[in-house]
Amino acid sequence: MTSSDELKRRRKEEAKRIRTSLNRQRGVQHASLKGGDSAVAFVKEELCIGCDQCTIVCDDGAIEIYKVAMRSPLINVDSNQKAKIIRDACTGCRLCVLACPTDAISMIDR
Repeated sequence: MTSSDELKRRRKEEAKRIRTSLNRQRGVQHASLKGGDSAVAFVKEELCIGCDQCTIVCDDGAIEIYKVAMRSPLINVDSNQKAKIIRDACTGCRLCVLACPTDAISMIDR
């Protein structure tokens, strides 16, 4: 039978292996994204869940969160948030694309 210490050790090793794999994938994804002065971030509102992760990683202040009304009459939420890119402030660094958990942000040509 596996002891609790052994189980903790195995979980820690597995978490490290998964984190390493995800970081490697993010590096490949970052290298394949267009960016720089010729690109700007774009948010697909229907995919955005308003998690605020993009604003945390944006060092340029190019993302703001705004409130929208819920589209579903079945869900009653006081505030539904969405992200919006401020095009002039966006430097095309691609950090928001990598931080978005729902792939709502993509890079487009300026």
